[in-house]
Amino acid sequence: MFPSQCEDTILRDNPLFRFIYDYASSLLPCWVSYVLAGVTIMLILINAVLLGAAVVSWMERRLLGRFQNRIGPNRWGPFGLLQPIADLFKLITKEDLIPAGADRIAFTLVPIIMVASLILMAAVIPFAKDTSLVDLNVGVLYILAISSITSIALFTAGWASDNRYALFGTARSVAVLISYEVPVVLSLLGVVMIVGSMSLSSIVEFQSVPFIVVQPLAFFVFLAGMSAELNRTPFDLAEAESEIIAGYHTEYSGIKFALIQAAEFGGVLVVSALITTLFLGGWAGPWEDYLGWAWFTGKTLLIVAVFSWIRATFPRLRIDQIMAFSWKVMLPLSLINLAATTVEVYVLKSGGITTLELWIMAIINLVLAGVCLPLFGRLMKDKIRKSIPSGVSQSLRDDPTG
Repeated sequence: MFPSQCEDTILRDNPLFRFIYDYASSLLPCWVSYVLAGVTIMLILINAVLLGAAVVSWMERRLLGRFQNRIGPNRWGPFGLLQPIADLFKLITKEDLIPAGADRIAFTLVPIIMVASLILMAAVIPFAKDTSLVDLNVGVLYILAISSITSIALFTAGWASDNRYALFGTARSVAVLISYEVPVVLSLLGVVMIVGSMSLSSIVEFQSVPFIVVQPLAFFVFLAGMSAELNRTPFDLAEAESEIIAGYHTEYSGIKFALIQAAEFGGVLVVSALITTLFLGGWAGPWEDYLGWAWFTGKTLLIVAVFSWIRATFPRLRIDQIMAFSWKVMLPLSLINLAATTVEVYVLKSGGITTLELWIMAIINLVLAGVCLPLFGRLMKDKIRKSIPSGVSQSLRDDPTG
């Protein structure tokens, strides 16, 4: 990229890039300004994701304390805000151990791969109008492809640790990831069909009616599926402390463990931002040209709170229940949603889908969700009840989820 071509290639639609580029170009050659602006935005994104992971860690621990009638972190800083920083310093000073029989290279690469995949996903999420590192026209496909790297990292962690507990956790995690990847992908097909584009910015701009009401089944499937892929309660079998110590990261310590924890909490933040983009209208709201980032942040933190609420409410499921939930509930629901959306798009999109037609789709799909969710919930409850041995108390048999 050289001076005569720079003006044709800068990201004119990105105001932050344009601001840095315009300021730097008054002092530096064109191509140097271009590279400097790009590197600056990448550094901002990386630090924002890592700082966001610290905020999510503090927020979830405070919320869990309230849900469980505890105080939560409250010593370091006002309201315990500096607790994640204190934890980071503690982990940095811990000894970084590698098991004698471990594959040192693979063992060391796992935390890096997990954090890198997280940052790569955040790069395409539009935080406000024309504000993302890159606006890919295949953004949804890119997100699905990058998120699958996590399963490779988890498998590598268990295999490279030379620890049977870590290997058990990895086997569980990979089985869950593969099972839930199918309904998650199918749930997003409805969104893509309605918009006619896989660009995340286009999806946000199309939501004159938030897709959480236009695609309620897709929202439920995506939320539950991503909870499973993030190893969140009630799908946290990969880290079941009462059974396999800490699962795939049993042997990790020091800064490696800190990076894994940052990837886990940062994953909640990125997935919440993705749900905001796909189903809650992204930056849309009053005065969105000026406050779009504030609307986006508020919606994202609301989804983070929902994840914490779920963690504090539901008990861990057994592995057979998790797999059955994927194949017997999530997959049928995603297929039903896909079939209904296909018919609606075929009927309505000949002249372009208007806001009124989106509301019509919302009413139809809300009724469909109101029928399907209780029906499949009842079927799963009956299935669980039948699997309870005859010697178990009647109260547990009547309410197997309790």
